[in-house]
Amino acid sequence: MGLLIKNGTVVTAEGLSVGDVRCREGRIVELGAGLPAAGERVVDASGQYVFPGGVDPHVHMELPVAGTVSSDDFETGTAAALAGGTTTVIDFVHPERGEDFASALAARRRAAARSVIDYGLHMAVTWWGERTADWIARCAADGVPSFKIYLAYKATVGIDDGDVLRAMAAVRRAGGVVLVHAEHGEAVEHLRDRFAAAGATHPRFHALSRPPALEGEATHRAATLAATAGASLYVVHVTCREAIAAVAAARELGWAVDGETCPQYLMLDDRVYEADGFEGAAFVVAPPIRPRGHQEALWEALAGGVLNAVGSDHCPFTMEQKRLGESDFRCIPGGAAGVEHRLALLYTYGVGAGRLSLERFVDLVATGPAKRFGLYPRKGAIEVGADADLVVWDPDATGAISAATHHHRTDRSIYEGTELEGLPSWVIANGVVRLGPDGLDVERGAGRFLARRALAPRPD
Repeated sequence: MGLLIKNGTVVTAEGLSVGDVRCREGRIVELGAGLPAAGERVVDASGQYVFPGGVDPHVHMELPVAGTVSSDDFETGTAAALAGGTTTVIDFVHPERGEDFASALAARRRAAARSVIDYGLHMAVTWWGERTADWIARCAADGVPSFKIYLAYKATVGIDDGDVLRAMAAVRRAGGVVLVHAEHGEAVEHLRDRFAAAGATHPRFHALSRPPALEGEATHRAATLAATAGASLYVVHVTCREAIAAVAAARELGWAVDGETCPQYLMLDDRVYEADGFEGAAFVVAPPIRPRGHQEALWEALAGGVLNAVGSDHCPFTMEQKRLGESDFRCIPGGAAGVEHRLALLYTYGVGAGRLSLERFVDLVATGPAKRFGLYPRKGAIEVGADADLVVWDPDATGAISAATHHHRTDRSIYEGTELEGLPSWVIANGVVRLGPDGLDVERGAGRFLARRALAPRPD
């Protein structure tokens, strides 16, 4: 049976219009005003907005970290995403050192087959060998044309600058996009070890060992290396003024550099690490939450187009898991839950606070990521032929975030008690109502792997 959404204010990255959206067989088939029902289910969106389903370009479901695995698997994590209005996620493949990328990709796709919404994958370049360039080309041809490089974590997934250049050049030749985690890895490890040697093991030293200057330096270096290699660069989870300045400077030079930030960096400041007892560990993410002042700079960068996406970096752990680092902050698994509340936080504190227009909001949470990663106009769009991934948004609905009520599989929320104004009333994925007046209704395995388009290859 089809679906007709009537009388909503349809919001795209280009503008607003009041009208109807007809969906059949998982696609949008008609747009207009006053469309007559034709035997399909009707959703009355009067007084509400209709957004394209959210596209979260940065999540980590069931990710091995620090001797444990993030607590949301692909089923529970994507159900939480759906509850918040996100209908597409892009997760990551992390090959072990020496592992064939194709084998790692196949294993990750088997795990992701439990997803309740459509998903894509980024490939991490965790090591360089004589076949790595060929594997990069094969991944791009197989629908995984984006590749993450870590300038930190050199002992596990990070690579040195020479291999970074080699990887960036191979990605360019394959028509791909390079994502970068930008922190000066060696300097971070030096500070972490120095604090630990002095007996400074409280969670607050996580933030102190990863200062903004080291993110700024690494962001500038990543942009310079990408320009040298001729690669297109996307800087994940930008947190601070220094990194914003590096992205802005690169764009001024005409370099192909984009950046994202995440709600935790917009909403919180480093006072969270002073929580009673060990509670500050809940906020251990990398890069860390920054001191007051960086948050407003991030909002301005989003509004002004220096940063062009908001991902969640969803990677939750229970407090029992976090206690692996109770005697040493270096052993705290880094990550927090966030995929469910990405849209509501950006709407409440961006649109509601006058920092962002509705069109800019849609661009940041859906259209922009879909375009950047080869999913548009199938995703991130409300147009005939696009997938029927839609969110009916009630601007008057209110609520508060709590671990007692969220859908994430963890006992902590870093946004505990945060008030929201504006929430999804209906969420449709591939033409099927998954959230409505009767609550959340998900189907394990309903999500499809999205083979994404590469850019035009650029040979040497």
